[in-house]
Amino acid sequence: MKVQAKLNKVNRGVQRNDPKMISSTGTMDKGPLDFKSRISEHEGRILPLATRDVVTLPPTATIMEAIKIMTERRFRRIPITDAGTGRLEGVVTSVDIIDFLGGGSRNLLVENRFKGNLLAAINEEVREIMQTDAPYLHEHADLKDAVSTMLEKKRGGLPIVNDEMQVVAIFTERNAVELMSGLVTNRTVEEYMTKNVTMVSTDTPIGHAAKIMVQNWFRRLPVVKDGIFAGMVTASDIVHFLGRGDAFNKLVTGNIHEALDQPVGSIVSKELIWTGPDTDMGKALEIMLEKKIGSLPILEDGILRGIITESDFLRALEF
Repeated sequence: MKVQAKLNKVNRGVQRNDPKMISSTGTMDKGPLDFKSRISEHEGRILPLATRDVVTLPPTATIMEAIKIMTERRFRRIPITDAGTGRLEGVVTSVDIIDFLGGGSRNLLVENRFKGNLLAAINEEVREIMQTDAPYLHEHADLKDAVSTMLEKKRGGLPIVNDEMQVVAIFTERNAVELMSGLVTNRTVEEYMTKNVTMVSTDTPIGHAAKIMVQNWFRRLPVVKDGIFAGMVTASDIVHFLGRGDAFNKLVTGNIHEALDQPVGSIVSKELIWTGPDTDMGKALEIMLEKKIGSLPILEDGILRGIITESDFLRALEF
């Protein structure tokens, strides 16, 4: 692992358009990794591999309650269940929250019903922004079903339900990639990373970064300063920015734009965690699990060459 603290000393010959908008595409030229032996140890139902301690909310909970739970528990998603029966009714994710805050169509609730007043809008019921058609797994599903569904539906986690549609667990990308921990793959991150990425600058407004995420189904964006990599910002970072109360300290009139006009560089982590293109996939995963991060920037001579994510590891699975 490399933790870079002095980016100002490295080569500055990087892309300088601000924000940088390039289509994001992955490369899988080398084919799947052979994890069959590890996966075969976990054949059968997905339930033993899933997280059983699931926090849910009723549809009548406020959006602010969802934000607080995501912030306090570091969750990316919360299943929404009927208060009486426990049946799954939907899911709210960190991307749904930033969509609501200003990134996409859900923001119409703030703009139209509450005239841009964030303080009023966040007390609306979470049912107003939850995904009602969110995919899920049955408790008898296996690992192949889970990974295939997450990749096909572009989801980082799926609720698991029983025959009564009650939520009994949740299975995430993190649960899946933990199965690969400790492996030496003899394949480099360069072979599987996303090479062309969308970037924003440190002075890009948080609201604009949110729009890019929502419009492109991104959960994270690299952030650069004067063309030099400065960190990553995720949808969860933006949610936590609000949940910690930072946004409220900047509000004067109650208008959401006063908070979302703050520069995205103000919420980027100060610890820059990255690795090089020649790093073994197993080592890269070890870094991500140790640091509890969902992606790892790939730098070479200070220049961002790509990103490896939990989803990329899932795509590398061979069943």
